[in-house]
Amino acid sequence: MRRSSLLLCLLVGCAAAMDEPSQARSRMVEQQLVARDITDEAVLSAMRRVPRERFVPPEDQRYAFGDHPLPIGHGATISQPYVVALMTQLAHVKRGDRVLDIGTGSGYQAAVLAEMGAEVYSIEVVTDLAERAATLLAELGYDNVHVRAGDGYRGWPEAAPFSAIIVAAAAPTLPRPLTEQLAVGGRLVIPVGEFVQDLQVLEKRPRGDLHVETVLPVRFVPMVGEVESQPRH
Repeated sequence: MRRSSLLLCLLVGCAAAMDEPSQARSRMVEQQLVARDITDEAVLSAMRRVPRERFVPPEDQRYAFGDHPLPIGHGATISQPYVVALMTQLAHVKRGDRVLDIGTGSGYQAAVLAEMGAEVYSIEVVTDLAERAATLLAELGYDNVHVRAGDGYRGWPEAAPFSAIIVAAAAPTLPRPLTEQLAVGGRLVIPVGEFVQDLQVLEKRPRGDLHVETVLPVRFVPMVGEVESQPRH
């Protein structure tokens, strides 16, 4: 083989290797999201662009696009792509919205919201995870995400009200501070329950009452912190 041809082959091979994650993300979106019930084009587009492989541990990057959650340390997980897409679609996020993300984890949900043009306030109870997520999100250029370590039960009152709130941990009862920080017309997407959990969507109506919709049974890690001391209903 001539040297120029060999060089061309090497360059093409390198380009193909570099493009592999984006191809895997496209397959993930088509096979796991579009093939189900995800129809929000903004959600689909964001999940094609966000490099999900960067939000999992290096040893698990080959599994990043699978239809399942993955461990990220400290007993936490990155949710399966479909669950992230579904919760984001249910939240009705629009460009320019202010969104509260409870349970930052590795930062993937926050990145998807940021890619959609939202201003994201994200809280993670595990300090190490919060710091790692903040660093990664900054490296990827998501300067519209604000991350802090803390108890998500109280939300982020100084940044409220929020057009949407997405919670990636199951609360035994609905956290009242979060419903209070929801804007009129805003939607709170949250798994509720202990042994049996349901994904719920709560929309705040003009008079302040909440319309509640139960979507499907789910399984999330439990919310910890102040919520554990709250009375059960």
